[in-house]
Amino acid sequence: MNWTRTAGSVLGAGVLWLACGAVAQPAAAEGPGTVHVLLNGAYDNRPGELVDIDVQGVRSHGEVTVTSPVFPHRVRLAPYHVADGRGHHARPAIAMTVGPGTYPLRVHVGGKVVAEDRVEVKEAGKPVFEAGTAGDVLRPGERFPVSYDDLVPGATGDAFTVTSPVFRGPVRLVHDPRGGYWNNPRMFTALVAVPHDAKDGTYKVRLTGPHGEIDEKALEVRAARPGDSDYLGRARGPAFFAPSGSPQVARKSGHKVVAGGTVNVLWRDGSPDPGEDERLTAISPAFERPVPLKRDESKAGDGDDPRYYGPARVREGLDAGRYPVTVVSHHGRVKRTGHLLVEAAAQASGGGPDRTLLIGGVSAGAVAGTALGVVLVLRRNRARTAGQAPAGVSQPE
Repeated sequence: MNWTRTAGSVLGAGVLWLACGAVAQPAAAEGPGTVHVLLNGAYDNRPGELVDIDVQGVRSHGEVTVTSPVFPHRVRLAPYHVADGRGHHARPAIAMTVGPGTYPLRVHVGGKVVAEDRVEVKEAGKPVFEAGTAGDVLRPGERFPVSYDDLVPGATGDAFTVTSPVFRGPVRLVHDPRGGYWNNPRMFTALVAVPHDAKDGTYKVRLTGPHGEIDEKALEVRAARPGDSDYLGRARGPAFFAPSGSPQVARKSGHKVVAGGTVNVLWRDGSPDPGEDERLTAISPAFERPVPLKRDESKAGDGDDPRYYGPARVREGLDAGRYPVTVVSHHGRVKRTGHLLVEAAAQASGGGPDRTLLIGGVSAGAVAGTALGVVLVLRRNRARTAGQAPAGVSQPE
């Protein structure tokens, strides 16, 4: 008997039996350990806040619901597609009547509890109005957050506005359901900029709603003064690099560009003035127009001082030479000038006939000359051969 063949046959049958058995087994039903629930906002909730519920691992197509004493009724979750199947999601609000404590939360599928978690609730707060950070001094041009949180029983309306003598005009506060306060449906916010020409002083910021004035805060504004770390910042530049290059290789002087070409102008500042992201400009008699310098928000800027750059178009027909490029920042307190080397178009191309055509013409001439020489040599050899007989053959007299 061939034991090797027999053993292989038995092993193959065993593998086939295991495979068939694996295929024949029914899928596991939902239950504890197979369904996972993730609660975003399960801790330190106030009555009225939203809880983000995400359930994954449900294999059946039955209704998925959640129950908890913190919700006024059973919550039905909406299905959505994920890479390995389906998920279920909802964002219910905690009832305004719920007191402080820890409450159970259960996930149901087909009438069966398949997962559990807990929701913690703290005491309801009072309405809070904030304008910036208490004790902070704002610079002209600086942006600061304004918010009003009135997540309290009975609060209604959404028409909230802040005004101040230092603002250009009234500013409307709105709720952003996709922002950082998505879980608080009664959080209204705005980002406000102090005007660049604001005078030093303390200003009142008033909050008004549907029924009149609600609250007010004090806002201190003061421009940087000599001795302040941000008075002159830590400005470096301007420097230059090619459109296809990188800010890391920028040079403050010695960079060359042809007339009619483009060059990037770079500016760095370790402590820029507030609002300079929209105001920095590079000017030069070599440029077609002033160049706005925009802040570099790419990952390449991580770990570096804030940097700004923009493409500048060099005027066509410009004479070759060394041209100044100037950037003014910090409300005119900082002025830096770099120099750009401009080459005339004719100079950049060599200033004479096209070298490619010359080389091509010389090469073509050399080839033609060589061919003519070969023909002449062949003709000469034929003539010479015609006058001689092969070896062993007599020439006729």
